Amino acid sequence: MDRAKRKALVLGDYEDAPYHPLSAVEEEFVSVLGDEWELTFTDDYRVLEAGGAAGFDLFVSYADCWFKELEPSAAGLLSFVAGGGGLLVVHTGVALQKRRELSPMMGAFYEGHGPYGRLEYMATDVPHPITEGIAPFAMDEEPYRFELYPIAGSTVLMEYRDEEGTWPAVWAHEFGLGRVAYLQPGHHRPSFDAPQVRRLLANAARWCGGRA
Repeated sequence: MDRAKRKALVLGDYEDAPYHPLSAVEEEFVSVLGDEWELTFTDDYRVLEAGGAAGFDLFVSYADCWFKELEPSAAGLLSFVAGGGGLLVVHTGVALQKRRELSPMMGAFYEGHGPYGRLEYMATDVPHPITEGIAPFAMDEEPYRFELYPIAGSTVLMEYRDEEGTWPAVWAHEFGLGRVAYLQPGHHRPSFDAPQVRRLLANAARWCGGRA
């Protein structure tokens, strides 16, 4: 008998998204994750508050709140992950760092990005379920750049190379009893055409949600 689907809550923005509307990639999340996960999509940032993710196994951030004032406290998300929940941050989802208390949990500080263009991705020499079966690949993508927080203990699993150097693209770590991962690819719907990106998304959700 198949195991029951686990539940994932996906936070993003619809009409008021300045760059990365959730509506543009929602079908891709369903296509990649729908067989294993019961997905709930929301643009209500009150899910960051205490109890907002209750009943879910995984919280996925595709937040595009770069210019939005975030009124709700993020204590609920911190408690959710520390208590054993999974957090998967995809590309723009790092915008939740506007709530400063979330930045260390995510493992790195967003420093900006270079011009959209061709990037080369390669796994590091650290074996991990998230990068299992992922060969080097190249794709057009928005090159987000980060400074890792040493205190977070993140393990960089993939890097990308552009004309200016090599940068972390995928990392993962534990936070309390929970697990956190970040995937840099995911700028828009075509990003999910790459089979390697789809596999990374599936693997990361499985690992963060405790079914690696």
